[in-house]
Amino acid sequence: MSLFQQWAFLVKEALDKSFLLAKFFCAVHVTNTYLGSTAVVKTKNQTLPLILSLCRNPTISYLQVFGPSMLPTFSLTNELVLLERISTRNGKAGTGDVVVLQSPENPRKFVTKRITGMEGDKITYIVDPKNNDKTETIIVPKGHVWVQGDNIYNSYDSRNFGPVPYGLLKGKIFWKIWPTSAFGSVAKRPETVDPALKDLEQANQS
Repeated sequence: MSLFQQWAFLVKEALDKSFLLAKFFCAVHVTNTYLGSTAVVKTKNQTLPLILSLCRNPTISYLQVFGPSMLPTFSLTNELVLLERISTRNGKAGTGDVVVLQSPENPRKFVTKRITGMEGDKITYIVDPKNNDKTETIIVPKGHVWVQGDNIYNSYDSRNFGPVPYGLLKGKIFWKIWPTSAFGSVAKRPETVDPALKDLEQANQS
């Protein structure tokens, strides 16, 4: 590759990154101007991606999450994401959605999890995947959801505190905005599926 081609490649990559960065700031501007205030929040406890505070009542806000419980969907390092409150307010959040919810054990904490079951669903889960493959089955009660971290080996979720009242859901995370390499929508399924969970997924879908 000639020197000119190398420089052309670097310039193109820089422009691509700048374009994504511009889209990020446009999203922030639109959020602030038309949809409500914004907040960036962090957690020092990396056991869970905790959301320590939320905006008063905006339609859309952006927040910062990190920690191992939602790997590989969210990385260990800080990621900025967009959260919308319309779905949870209107009862439209469902299986596969990544949500922010108020901890049923500590109302001052907010956690990021994925909904894996709605009311009436039969959920089979591995109780302690680090040590054995023992499973238990539960029927999600009316008005509740079942939530788990994508990284079941390092997540404190419904397997520990049980089904969560739907009213504790505070918003749905739908878009990653930073870093630019992660820019894009949040998938309905984890980005990778642990082979140990395939049988459970099939059982829960049947």
